[in-house]
Amino acid sequence: MTASDRRPGPYLVVGLGNPGPKYAATRHNIGQMVLDHIADAAGGRFAAAKRAQAVVLEGRLGAPGTGERVILAKTTTYMNTSGGPVKALADYYGIAPEQVVVVHDEVDIPFDSVRLKRGGGEGGHNGLRDITKALGTKDYLRVRVGVGRPPGGKDTADFVLSPFTATERKTLEILIADAADAVESVVLEGLTAAQQRFHSRETR
Repeated sequence: MTASDRRPGPYLVVGLGNPGPKYAATRHNIGQMVLDHIADAAGGRFAAAKRAQAVVLEGRLGAPGTGERVILAKTTTYMNTSGGPVKALADYYGIAPEQVVVVHDEVDIPFDSVRLKRGGGEGGHNGLRDITKALGTKDYLRVRVGVGRPPGGKDTADFVLSPFTATERKTLEILIADAADAVESVVLEGLTAAQQRFHSRETR
C-alpha cells in the first residue's frame, strides 16, 4: 500500500439499484444487496436521508471504537438518475469524490467475481454515467460486482433487470459477502491492498 493510497474517512459508500419490490432481486440491484449485508452485520437500519433521495446509515467499519467512519447509502431514484442523490449526500457530509465508493453490478466481469478500481469509463452503465456527470469527475472508487454477460445474445438491459438464475442463487450470498468484504478492505486498507487481495482470487 502506497502512502497516498489510504485516505482518512469519512467515506460515502453507495449501493446502486432501482426502487421497489419489482427490482429488488435483480442483477442491477446487487449493489444495494451488498449494502444490506453490511447493515445487517452491523445491526443497523437505514433511514431517510436529509436533502437527498436516498436512505442512509451512519456507522463505522472495522474494529469497534477504532474503525473508519462511513455513511452507507442506497439511492431511492431509478438507476439512471443516481447522480443527484450521490452528489447531494457528498455535499451534505463534506465528502470528496475520491472518498466516494460506488458498489454496482458489472456485466464485463464473470459472475462470482469482485473487482475494484478508481476512475475509468462507465462501460455503458447508466448509473455510473450519471454519477460521473453529477460529481464532475470519474475519480471515485468502484466495487464492481460481476454478474456476467447476457447469454445467447440477450439484450443487456433486459438481462440486468432480470433475477439471478437458480444456479447463481446457490452462491449469490457468498458473492455478496465477498463484495461487502471488498468495501471494508478499500476503506480500511486502501485501494492497492484491496486489489491485491481480491484480484488474486480465482473464480470459484
